[in-house]
Amino acid sequence: MATLHSKTTARATGLLYLALAVAGAAGFLTIRPILFEAGDPAATLAHLTDHLALARTGVVLELLVVLTQALAAAGFYRLYRESHPVNAAGIAAFGLVNSVAILVSAAMLGAAVEIADQPFGDAAGNVQLLYLVSGHLWTVGGIFFGLWLIPMGFCVSGALRWLLVVGGAGYVLSSFASYVLPAAADVLVVPATIGELWMIGYLLVRAPAVHLDLVASGR
Repeated sequence: MATLHSKTTARATGLLYLALAVAGAAGFLTIRPILFEAGDPAATLAHLTDHLALARTGVVLELLVVLTQALAAAGFYRLYRESHPVNAAGIAAFGLVNSVAILVSAAMLGAAVEIADQPFGDAAGNVQLLYLVSGHLWTVGGIFFGLWLIPMGFCVSGALRWLLVVGGAGYVLSSFASYVLPAAADVLVVPATIGELWMIGYLLVRAPAVHLDLVASGR
């Protein structure tokens, strides 16, 4: 029963993490650049007006980021609370804070879609401002996304541990770099991206057995 429980928790957490990655890539990295035109409010409004369905899809994907990260945070806590209680609590806490940041971003995008669909006042300026704030929520929320990777790293071992720890620190630094050294921001998150993909595979394939070994040994 314990084996089945651990395998189910690890695989569910891995699938949620994978869904988080896919939703974030599809929404923030793919749909947002299509709709948002930096420095051109009229163009951004036109993009939303011409592609309302795509804009609504972007809101749904942000909500999926919120949902999957919150559930993944709970999954990590359940998986590692016995073997790494402090780190498990850290993953859950930091993951939930980042989810709240993206939740506010999703609300901003939802408001922008509504304004594009039923314009009032300075529609172009309002839509542009909402998209700008949404983007900055992702930027500053990166602090907590990085912080959730660091205790996650200390729940595993070997190269994956240090890739997640270094990647998490890089994510935190990238939030600051975005405002003082923008060119470095994208480079700083590369180790985190590699570590996250590795962690997803680890959860889906190896984590159940490793977790059981830790519990059985009393570590």
